[in-house]
Amino acid sequence: MRAMTQTAIPCTLMRGGTSRGPYFLASDLPDTRDGIAQVLLAAMGSPDARQIDGLGGATTLTSKVCIVSPAAKGEKQQVDYLFAQVSVDKAFVDFGPTCGNMLAGIGPFAIEKGLVPAHAGETSVLIRAVNTGALIEAVVQTPGGRVTYDGDTAIAGVPGTAAPIVLNFADAVGGATGSLMPTGNAKDAIEGVEVTCLDVCMPVVIARAADLGKTARESAKELDADRDFMARIERIRRAASLAMGMGDAEGKVMPKFAMVAEPAGGSGIAARYFTPLACHEAMAVTGGICIATACMLPGTVADGLARIGPNERETIVLEHPTGQMEAVISTKRLGNDGVEVLGGGTLRTARKLMAGEVYIPARIWGGRPTA
Repeated sequence: MRAMTQTAIPCTLMRGGTSRGPYFLASDLPDTRDGIAQVLLAAMGSPDARQIDGLGGATTLTSKVCIVSPAAKGEKQQVDYLFAQVSVDKAFVDFGPTCGNMLAGIGPFAIEKGLVPAHAGETSVLIRAVNTGALIEAVVQTPGGRVTYDGDTAIAGVPGTAAPIVLNFADAVGGATGSLMPTGNAKDAIEGVEVTCLDVCMPVVIARAADLGKTARESAKELDADRDFMARIERIRRAASLAMGMGDAEGKVMPKFAMVAEPAGGSGIAARYFTPLACHEAMAVTGGICIATACMLPGTVADGLARIGPNERETIVLEHPTGQMEAVISTKRLGNDGVEVLGGGTLRTARKLMAGEVYIPARIWGGRPTA
């Protein structure tokens, strides 16, 4: 009998928000994180700058993977979502962060795979982000009890329109560090720059663009090309990570870094978000919610940049390199000008691009035994 040279693994290639990558059922992958990492590197074609031998798109936004499984009996959530950021040019898979854009595809994927029953009209899917422990409600359009990807909702950074997917983050505070402000301060001076270290959906180190000699209106390519600037914010990010109790961030994608400024128009905020060694070409969902939350909190570097109303639930528009993203932040006013963060949400879209099997060399993983 001819020896098997490749292992076929079922997967669905999807766009989630402004990102893209394969979605797998956990039952179709190895049982250990190390085993999963080796399979994902092979599936995506890493390490290679072009990812020519895999499914990766040669950018951080198109080298992402989602792994989905049904929740254990008795758990509050319906499905578990493990996110993996696969390095393009290094043999490294980061299971530390989550991704709010790829999260947009979890609800449709779970429904279509039979993990969650669909309802007529729309279906709510309660998801646990395994990487951070956060619980997120995804509201998916399911007319006639079937997922639809067609709709009139447009999001910046994605051509055309699609069906809306509402993402509500209920327990967003302190998922990675255990506290809203991990350093205990609304502002810290790190490497001579005032920053706010905040943990809402994603731990982010936020600075004012003006303090870095920027405007927060530059394109992603302009910022990436400024090597001195990129090296400077990486030094700040790594020092802030230590101050936040997250250890040395070298080679890790958390915490993220962002810079903010007054908006060019409207009542939102201009923002540039880093992934972290390149400027995001749009805006990450989790990072955007964190930045928008900073606008609502007194004493942060974002305080006063956005025109915020008196409401405890505010929609904040974030201006990013390819358009805008809206984040809805819910807070509770406390005495002495205090503010409690209750949660955040946003509107995304997703689309199924391909369903089939991805092949990897059998020497990396021979797959599961068959009966």
